[in-house]
Amino acid sequence: MLDESMYREQIIDLYQNPLNYGHLEDADWTYEEDNPLCGDVIEVDVKLDENGRVADIAWSGDGCAISQASASLLTDAVKGMTLEEVRHFPKEELLEMIGVPLSMARVKCALLSLKVLKAGAYGMPDPETLHQHIDDEA
Repeated sequence: MLDESMYREQIIDLYQNPLNYGHLEDADWTYEEDNPLCGDVIEVDVKLDENGRVADIAWSGDGCAISQASASLLTDAVKGMTLEEVRHFPKEELLEMIGVPLSMARVKCALLSLKVLKAGAYGMPDPETLHQHIDDEA
């Protein structure tokens, strides 16, 4: 198991060299959201294969190292998953992948990419419905 300093190095590395960063021209769906408290913004593009699995995924955005590293880790983790698996991806798993203790404010940063990904997967563009449903899970 990696110690906390190794996880911190991983976060900085992912911030400087993000995985899956960019845009997909042929995305099946794109969703974006921000965290108004800290200014983080994440956009996720997803391309599904003929079986409804994540064939390709990209993200873009700006924000703190935690939100950016989280987006890299999450987009790598969900490749090959079905939409149903994406919809039920546990926030605890993403927080475990980050590997360092986070304050409540930083937890929101870490979970922004998951919130965006689930919003797109549920296909719920209405913000009120989205936040009611997604906040319960993410």
